[in-house]
Amino acid sequence: MKALPFLCCLARPTALLRATVMELAILVGHLLLYPTGIQQEQHRALPGAPAGPDLETDPGTGTGPELAPAPDPDPDSAPSPSLSPSPRATLLPTEGRAHPPVLLLHGFIDNRSVFVLLRRSLLRHGWRHVEALNYSPLTCDLRKAAELLGRHIEQFCERTGHSRVDLVGHSLGGLIARYYAQRLGGDLRVRTLVTLGTPHGGTRVAPLMSAHPLVRQMRPHSDVIEELARPAPNCRTHFVCFWSDLDQLMVPAGTARIDHRDLISRSVRVSGVGHLALPVNGAVAAGIREALGAEEVSAESAGATSVA
Repeated sequence: MKALPFLCCLARPTALLRATVMELAILVGHLLLYPTGIQQEQHRALPGAPAGPDLETDPGTGTGPELAPAPDPDPDSAPSPSLSPSPRATLLPTEGRAHPPVLLLHGFIDNRSVFVLLRRSLLRHGWRHVEALNYSPLTCDLRKAAELLGRHIEQFCERTGHSRVDLVGHSLGGLIARYYAQRLGGDLRVRTLVTLGTPHGGTRVAPLMSAHPLVRQMRPHSDVIEELARPAPNCRTHFVCFWSDLDQLMVPAGTARIDHRDLISRSVRVSGVGHLALPVNGAVAAGIREALGAEEVSAESAGATSVA
């Protein structure tokens, strides 16, 4: 019996080493795929659907959406009217006939290529509409990125014929999506938000990177993190948070869970998986499909589960 604690102590360094080696392999593979995800996806509207405004590029520069100026939101103000459902969205033909469309949002200094395997998994298991959105590498304000995400979702609903969507966000992408759903009235549009290794409580990793405004907004007690901790009564979105005990970018690891009394949330613990591996891990992909496949997640189901 005395040997058991010793074996447990050995097991964690071994798991950490294995996860680190896997992270390095995934990083190399992702660097090779990165150029394939630099450009935005080309979208086709449904037959007869009017084309919406182009949110992918700024007409003056041809660059990403961050360069299209947006007014600074007042954190305590009411949601912007521009994010309210359009009348047409409730009349589109495919509502209820298939899974809600899924929008994938990448993390810091990344692009949509990180979701190659997850997207393939969703399409293979019956999802018809899965898109991955790039936000501009020049993005310096999470709030503005959330506003632009809302505009993109309006277009997404127009193209797919659904009034609500599901979101999957990795790392910073999950925090942007949460801000939209919780603070900008996006819960009218977002049915389920799945986050993968997202610093909901702020992360203390890599202090030297705090020179970047987005990294500062992901710190504990930043203005954004404090704003997300404020009351959010009647938020309709269901949150599913995948967090890993070996995610070295989430410090502490539990920061990737949502701890908010007003939000309908569920935490899913992943064992032995690093930060970069979360979007490509098979068990995590199965958990995401399960979360998105549920027609309705009740408030009573909020709790903690785990996957291997």
